[in-house]
Amino acid sequence: MSDFVEPENNPKEMRHGYTTGACAAAAAKAAVMMLATQIRVNESTIWLPAGFFHTFTIIDGEFTADMAQCATIKDAGDDPDATHKARIVAMAGWTDGSGIELDGGVGVGRVTKPGLPIPVGEAAINPVPRRMIRKEVQEVLEEYGIDRGVKVVISVPGGEEIAKKTLNGRLGIVGGISILGTRGTVVPFSTSAYKASIIQAMQVARASGCTQVVLTTGGSSEKYAMKLNPELSEEAFIQMGDFVGFSLQHAKRLGMRTVSLVGMIGKFSKVAQGVMMVHSKSAAVDFGFLAKAAAETGASPELQEAILECNTATQAADLVTEAGLPGFFDKLCEYACRHCLEHIGGGVTVEVVLVTMKGEILGREQRSG
Repeated sequence: MSDFVEPENNPKEMRHGYTTGACAAAAAKAAVMMLATQIRVNESTIWLPAGFFHTFTIIDGEFTADMAQCATIKDAGDDPDATHKARIVAMAGWTDGSGIELDGGVGVGRVTKPGLPIPVGEAAINPVPRRMIRKEVQEVLEEYGIDRGVKVVISVPGGEEIAKKTLNGRLGIVGGISILGTRGTVVPFSTSAYKASIIQAMQVARASGCTQVVLTTGGSSEKYAMKLNPELSEEAFIQMGDFVGFSLQHAKRLGMRTVSLVGMIGKFSKVAQGVMMVHSKSAAVDFGFLAKAAAETGASPELQEAILECNTATQAADLVTEAGLPGFFDKLCEYACRHCLEHIGGGVTVEVVLVTMKGEILGREQRSG
């Protein structure tokens, strides 16, 4: 038994939730228990990889001699998770064979592209949730001395619609959501979850034959990046968010020859400064640096002084544009390329493209190292 104690409800703390994988394991355990005992189950307690037991409320339980089905409601805590409040359904039935069969039903996606931890053609139930489900089901069979084959099918009503809010389509997961989770718990605004999605997207890109990836900070910059690179496949475009350095490192690790970064002045002015984590709380815009870059491209002392007094990088960009110094933006892209190459120790070609809020190119530079 772990010493872990679940956090008490504290309004000052963000409330943790539970993954779709944990919900699926709890529902699967309850369904097999009902199948084995022919008694309705209202709660299901499972061991989470995070190191503690958690009890899930079970709803919609029904059973016959050969089949049982129930559900639990996904609680993502205070995380803005697309699957929050989704019904995770498990159906269990006896088979003529032996062992535990596991599949996905309605609302659970199917893998159609290589590069993911699940083979093409199988339900998008990730490895850790698979192990959790099998462990809980096996323990029920052993507890009741049952030596029969059982099949468990996990479904998520409305999962296909929920999946439209995710990047599953880009990853080649069609027809629904993925059953995910490595610890069983959801940490609000988890950076580890976002980083994992970046790596997964890169693995799919590599498996799809991509030798170039295009990293963007969000949906708008990605839309512009796609227009700039119509020859590239959908898999090549990856939303890195604020994790510039992390994404560059994994692009190199996975053998990408060219890495393009497409974004706007707010975040990319920080990359030009050498900042590889561009969240607003991680680093401020250095207006002294921007004034220096402007000076290098012919800015007057008055313009340099005006840049030093700016409140945002966008404001500085507007002043430079009005002054007619287009070379300033190319200079920022040059600095950004250099810092990116330094961060990963070279070995790839880095391209940086700076765009406006409307998708117009401000500056562009490419360097190899």
